[in-house]
Amino acid sequence: MTTETYAGTREAVHEQRVEGFGTVRVLPVDPRADLDVLHGWVTGERAAYWGMTGFSRQQVLETYLHLDSLDTHHAFLTLKDGVPAALFQTYEPEADRVSECYEVRPGDIGVHLLIGPPVPGAGERPGWSSTLLSAFLAYALTGLGRERAVVEPDARNAKAIERLTRQGFVPAGDIVLPEIDLPEVRLPEKRALLAFLTREAFEKGPTAPR
Repeated sequence: MTTETYAGTREAVHEQRVEGFGTVRVLPVDPRADLDVLHGWVTGERAAYWGMTGFSRQQVLETYLHLDSLDTHHAFLTLKDGVPAALFQTYEPEADRVSECYEVRPGDIGVHLLIGPPVPGAGERPGWSSTLLSAFLAYALTGLGRERAVVEPDARNAKAIERLTRQGFVPAGDIVLPEIDLPEVRLPEKRALLAFLTREAFEKGPTAPR
C-alpha cells in the first residue's frame, strides 16, 4: 500500500480541502479491501470502548460485511491526504437500540467515530480530531440534509465525551443501551452519555469547515 494509491479509485461521498490541514476524503468502507486498517484500529487499545479488542481478522470482516449489508447502518473510512485517518459510522436511530432511550425525531442521524492512531514520527497533531470530525459532520448533516446528529459514547470514555462537547454536541443525560443478543450481532448493555448537535448549530459553529 502506498499513500498515493490507497483506495485511489474508490468514489468519495465527501471531499474537501481544509486550509492549513490538507485534503479530507470520506469513502464507504470496503470490508475486504480495508480489512488490514479496520482490524488494526478496532482491536487496538484506543478502541477499547468499541468492544472488539479481542476480535480476529475473520470476526472483524464478518462484522463489517454484516454492517455493509444493512440499509440503516453505514461505515466510512476517512483519508487525510491519501492516508487512512479515521473510521466513522452512521446509523438510523429508529433502527438502533438507542431508540429505546430517547424520542427519535425526523432528520436524526446517529454517528460513531474512531480516530486512527498517529502515523509513526508524525509528531503533534493539533486540531486533528476536530478537523476530521468536522469534515465528516459536513457530510452527515449538510451533505445528507439531516437536522441533528446523535451520539452515545460510553460513559467511561472521558476523552471522546470531551472531544464531542468541544465540537458543539450538547449532552442530554446518561442512558443505558440495552443488551442485544442475536445470531448476527451481539452487543452488551452499555452505559452511555446521550448528546446532540443540530445542523444549524454545526453550520454556525467555529469548527464547521469553511
